[in-house]
Amino acid sequence: MASHDLLSGVAAPLPIDNLDTDQIMPKQFLLGIDKAGLARGVLYDLRMTPQGESRPEFVLNQPEYRSARVLVAGANFGCGSSREHAVWGLMQAGIDAVIAPSFGEIFYFNAQNNRLLLVTLPAADVARLNEIVSDPRHSLLTIDVQQQCVITATGERFGFEMPARQKRMFVEGLDMIGMTLAERAVIDAFEARHAAQHPWMSIDLPAQQRLGSSE
Repeated sequence: MASHDLLSGVAAPLPIDNLDTDQIMPKQFLLGIDKAGLARGVLYDLRMTPQGESRPEFVLNQPEYRSARVLVAGANFGCGSSREHAVWGLMQAGIDAVIAPSFGEIFYFNAQNNRLLLVTLPAADVARLNEIVSDPRHSLLTIDVQQQCVITATGERFGFEMPARQKRMFVEGLDMIGMTLAERAVIDAFEARHAAQHPWMSIDLPAQQRLGSSE
C-alpha cells in the first residue's frame, strides 16, 4: 500500500482571517455540473482585478509562490457557505494542505473527505510560520503526517493534533469510499449474519417469501 505520510513543497503566506468559501471559490465559477475547470476560480477576486488582470501584489501571483502546495492561512479559514467546490478548486490549483489556527466546520469535513490536508496550530505558531515563509528563501515546508509535525526550512518544528480517521485517510491515500471499502470484510460478515438471523428480509428470496404469501 502506498504511503502518503510526507508532504513537502513551497508554502505561501495568506494571513487573512475569515477567508470564506465565497472568496475561495466565487459563485460565477459554479455553473458546471462537474468538478472540471475550478482552478481558474480559486481566490479569483484576490488574484485578479475587475478587468481580469493579474494583481502582482497578491502572493500566489508572485513567481516565488506560484508553485505553492501549502497555504499558511488566517483563522476561520473556509467559513461561510458549504460549497465543496472550494476544496476541489484549491486541490486543482495545486494546493495540497492548509495550515491555520481554525477552519470553518463544513469546509473542514469537505476537505477531510477529499484528502485536502488541514493542519490546525495555535495562532502564535501560525504567525511564526507566516513570518518564516514570507521570506522566499525559507518558503519550503514539510508536513510529516505520521509524526504530526510541520518542519520549516529553518529547522523549526511545530507539532499538531490530527484525528485518527483523517490521518489514516491521508497516509493510506483513501477517500470516504475507500475508507468504507477498507472495512469490506466487516461489512460482508455483518450482512451474512443479518441474513442468517432475518432470512425473510433477504433480497435473494422471491418477493412472496420475503413479504409473506397472501395465499
